[in-house]
Amino acid sequence: MSTFRLSQEQLAFFNTFGFLSFPGLLQDRIARIIEEFEVLWAAQGGGHFGQAHDGKRRSCIAPCIDRSDYLSTMLDDPRLEGIAASILGADFNYMGSDGNLYAGDTGWHSDGWHRNIVHIKMAFYLDPVSRDTGCLRVIPGSHRIGDHFADALQREIYDSDKSWAFSGRDVPCVPLESKPGDVVVFNHNTKHAAFGGSARRRMFTMNCCQRYPAELLPELREYLSGAVRFWAERAYGEAMVRTAGPQRRVHLEQCLANDGHLKGLVEKARREMAEPSRG
Repeated sequence: MSTFRLSQEQLAFFNTFGFLSFPGLLQDRIARIIEEFEVLWAAQGGGHFGQAHDGKRRSCIAPCIDRSDYLSTMLDDPRLEGIAASILGADFNYMGSDGNLYAGDTGWHSDGWHRNIVHIKMAFYLDPVSRDTGCLRVIPGSHRIGDHFADALQREIYDSDKSWAFSGRDVPCVPLESKPGDVVVFNHNTKHAAFGGSARRRMFTMNCCQRYPAELLPELREYLSGAVRFWAERAYGEAMVRTAGPQRRVHLEQCLANDGHLKGLVEKARREMAEPSRG
């Protein structure tokens, strides 16, 4: 088990503001990480579902690190494992990853609006990004469901021009400027965005959450169903499971025990896609 843990001050900051930044945390691994990331994109045809990245819209690989023996070891890294364990508990769930080539702006949004289970995202930017060249911007405190401020943002931020006569890039926020080797962690509920980025902005993420109690397992299975849009028949990629040791398996076991419905959903989606349209 990792001995790396966040301090009480770091945990208090995360719980209050909904994010943390770790400059240079993976500097010792970043060259190999970038190399492996590019190997994945080459195998994917350079872009989304085998099509070359056109620089006009986001391209995505999911699962991402699960496809690589080396990148799968990031879940074993004592620093990353320790961050997740500090926030979510030592038996946290790994909830998959996505690799991205971003293009242009990403508007304000949350990656979820979870009331019962804390979900976090670890983001790894593989190019230097600043406030006006596509770095992650966050709104502190926007993750706290039930708080008047956070609830007002949830209602109004998706149409900021109409709500406040503010463009998305002018919304008050904290820009988390980043260099390769830095790690940014945020609560899925936290409102975030990016503006002014290049046409091939490399970034991938790892998602983790608290272990679900038995009474909320239907909620977990519903969450896992979201992987169907990437034609995923299991919760994880083959390399992630095949190379897992006992410590990593702690973070895989609950999803592996609750992903049996995915194959049927993928088969159904493929049948529906193959059916001729009915007018």
